[in-house]
Amino acid sequence: MDKRTIGSLEVSVVGLGCNNFGSRLDQKATTKVVRAALEAGINFFDTADVYGATKSEVLLGKALGKRRRDVVIATKFGMPIDETHFGAKPSYVRAACEDSLRRLGTDHIDLYQLHYPDEKVPIGDTLGALQGLIAEGKVREIGCSNMSARQLIDAKSAAGTRSPFVSVQNQYSLLAREPESDGVLKACAELHLGFLPFYPLANGLLTGKVRPGEPIPKGTRLANMPSDRSAHWLSEVLQSRVATLLAYAEQIQVPLLTLAYSWLLSHPEVSSVIAGASTPEQIQSNAAAPISLDDSVIAKLNELTA
Repeated sequence: MDKRTIGSLEVSVVGLGCNNFGSRLDQKATTKVVRAALEAGINFFDTADVYGATKSEVLLGKALGKRRRDVVIATKFGMPIDETHFGAKPSYVRAACEDSLRRLGTDHIDLYQLHYPDEKVPIGDTLGALQGLIAEGKVREIGCSNMSARQLIDAKSAAGTRSPFVSVQNQYSLLAREPESDGVLKACAELHLGFLPFYPLANGLLTGKVRPGEPIPKGTRLANMPSDRSAHWLSEVLQSRVATLLAYAEQIQVPLLTLAYSWLLSHPEVSSVIAGASTPEQIQSNAAAPISLDDSVIAKLNELTA
């Protein structure tokens, strides 16, 4: 599988988002998915301390076992685990890192990411704690998520001559193109940041399995999602765009899943597409999805989803 870089890290262009681990998947199912990913050439696993109520990291660590040395693990901190475990104060950064190391069963985290900006803590203070973890060998690279272009620029300035963020993880897909208009992709190019899109398949809408006007397939994330959350994804606007994309995919005889992955990877700022998966079969489909798209196809996709 092709690889791209995030700082000093080399990651597969198809990664695995691990938010299903510990929630929809138990240890046995997690291990099957992880092994399928490794067999498919995927070496990038993205999790977070809050995923699966802290179980995702545990299940991922056990599933990797001795293969830990062969992969790049990304995890996150900062989102509320409970009433006392959250934020980006230096003391919490260090404590959260130790907790993640313990749960993952490893002595270092390859990419440690601030999950959400903490407006109560100066970014320079958070960066100082993260840079200290790098100096101690507990973290190799640091990244962030849910940050604006201005916040990325400010963080770069605050880092000074020490290790800066090397990546940002924001929502981006054919159905959510805000990083183009809000300046984040431009900031990534200027600051040499790798971009990691979350919800790259729009919670399953871009897999080709969800057909507008038809029942949602059982067992999918959308089918299990609370109605207050699924309402957005099943809105008339998004359903209409999915229908248009499906028609175009059928016209050019390229699966919508392939278009979704390949369009994202046509952007040089994107380092890896980290969709989740709940079965080995989904892993195989995701791993085989990326192709090189003609400029005319990219232009048409841009037009259809503008």
